[in-house]
Amino acid sequence: MTELRMRGRGADPDSVSGNKEAAGEDRLGLAGGEGDGDRESNAGTPEVPPSTVDNTPQFLNKAVEGLNPRWKNWWIRGVLSLAMISGFFMVIYLGPIMLILVVMTIQIKCFQEIIDIGYRVYHSYELPWFRTLSWYFLICVNYFFYGETLAEYFGALVQREDSLQFLVRYHRFISFTLYLAGFCMFVLSLVKKHYRLQFYMFAWTHVTLLIVVTQSHLVIQNLFEGMIWFIVPISIVICNDIMAYLFGFFFGRTPLIKLSPKKTWEGFIGGFFGTLVCGFILAYLLAQFQYFVCPVEYNSETNRFTADCEPSDIFVMQKYTFPFAVQNILTWKTVNLYPYQIHSVVLSTFASLIGPFGGFFASGFKRAFQIKDFADTIPGHGGIMDRFDCQYLMATFTHVYIASFIRGPNPSKVLQQLLVLQPEQQLSIFNAMRDRLRDRGILPPAAM
Repeated sequence: MTELRMRGRGADPDSVSGNKEAAGEDRLGLAGGEGDGDRESNAGTPEVPPSTVDNTPQFLNKAVEGLNPRWKNWWIRGVLSLAMISGFFMVIYLGPIMLILVVMTIQIKCFQEIIDIGYRVYHSYELPWFRTLSWYFLICVNYFFYGETLAEYFGALVQREDSLQFLVRYHRFISFTLYLAGFCMFVLSLVKKHYRLQFYMFAWTHVTLLIVVTQSHLVIQNLFEGMIWFIVPISIVICNDIMAYLFGFFFGRTPLIKLSPKKTWEGFIGGFFGTLVCGFILAYLLAQFQYFVCPVEYNSETNRFTADCEPSDIFVMQKYTFPFAVQNILTWKTVNLYPYQIHSVVLSTFASLIGPFGGFFASGFKRAFQIKDFADTIPGHGGIMDRFDCQYLMATFTHVYIASFIRGPNPSKVLQQLLVLQPEQQLSIFNAMRDRLRDRGILPPAAM
C-alpha cells in the first residue's frame, strides 16, 4: 500500500526501491535506530534455525540415559573432553607437520561455521557469489600467510627449486593480485536493492578472516619458536576451561557476566588458581626435553623438521633466592626453577583472567543471532569455534609476548635469508663480516 500511495503521488521509482530495501533490512534487524540502551530487544533480530540433530554416539547415550539432564551433559562433556585431549597428545607425538595440518583444518572448520551462520540468516536474499567469494578470500589470505612462512622458514628448500624462487620473489604481488580479482568479482556481483546487505556480508567475511586466519597463522608462528610455545598456551586454556567448569559445576552460586549466565565467580576464581598450577607443572615437565624447547627448523638434507639446539637460558635450571619475608614464612631460602616456569605464570594469568573474554565475545555474538552454539560438531560442546574462541586470543598474546620479551636474533633464520641472496651479495656480506670481526679483534689480521 505504501508503494501504491507513493506511485499515486508520482514518487521516484528509485526512492520506492530504496524504501523496499530499507524495509527488508528492518525486518532483519539490520537498520539502525534509537531506543532504550538498557533494554535489549530481540524483535526483528536475525535468527539462525536451531539444529535438532543429536550427534552424541549411541553407546554414550545408552550409558547415561538414566541420569538427569545436568549429570548427563556433565558425563558427555567429560568423556569427549578426554577423547579430544588424547587426540591432541597423539597429534603432538606425530610432529610439527601434523600439528600444522591440524591447525589448518581447525581454521577452515571455524571459518565455515561462522560463514554458515551468515548464510543461513540471510539466505532468503539469495545473494550472488556470497559463499563462493568467502571461500575464495579464505584461499587468498591463506596463500599470503603460508607463503610468508615458506619464505621465512624454508629458505634452503626455496633455494633448490626455481619455481619456488619465483613464487617467493613475487609472493606479495601475486597475493595482492589474487585479492584484487576477488574484490572486482564482489563489485561486479552487486545487485540493486541489496547493496547494503551485500556490503554487510563483505564485512562479515573479512572480520571472520581477521579473527580466524590471522590468529591461526600466529599459532603456527609460535610453533616454529619451539613446540613448548605451542603446547603450553593451548594446554593452559584447555586447563582453564576444565577447571572453571568443574569449580562452577560443583561450587558455582554467583553469576559472573550476563552474556554467559552459566559462568560463575566461583568457577572463574577456581579456574584461575587451577590454571596457575597446571601451567607451572606443565612448563617444568616440558622444559626438560630438547624436542620441546628448541626452535622447529627445516633440515634440507633430510627433508624433515628438526628440533636440535643448545637450549637457551630460559630452559636451563637456575637457583632463585626468596625475599627475606617469604623465607620466614616458608623456611626455604632458595628454589630451583626453569625461568620458563616464571613465564608460564604470566601465560596462565592471561589465559585465566583475559582469555575468557574471548569466550564472552563469542557468547555475545551467539546471543545476537539467538543461537546456542556455532554448530553441533562435538556433542556436549557445540562447534569447533565454541572450543577455540579463547585459543585465538591466547595465540595473539603468546606471539606478542615472545616478540617483546623472549625472541632474540636467530642465526639459523639469518643464514636461510643469506642463502636466498645472489652470490655477489653473499660475497659482499662475507667481506663486510670479515672486516668487522678483524676490527673487533675476533679474527687475527692474517686470517683468511
